[in-house]
Amino acid sequence: MRQWGVTPSMSRKGNCSDTALMESFWGMLKNELVHHRRYDTREQARRGITEYIETFYDRQCRHSRLGNCFPAAFAQEWARQQPAA
Repeated sequence: MRQWGVTPSMSRKGNCSDTALMESFWGMLKNELVHHRRYDTREQARRGITEYIETFYDRQCRHSRLGNCFPAAFAQEWARQQPAA
């Protein structure tokens, strides 16, 4: 990883919670979208996945870890509560 200038995403050894949220997201994305479609091109896949994230996952899919809020609403409220720089 050092040779290619890549920063690892995991922290200390055995701390699986670092990637648990992303693993859950990728599993949900695959089960709800990717495994049910065949994309002819990478661009078609990119557009479909982007649309899924921006229209469904961020705005319609409630998350218990966020107090049953949508991710977009949670992020907006969090940003509103941050002190001005």
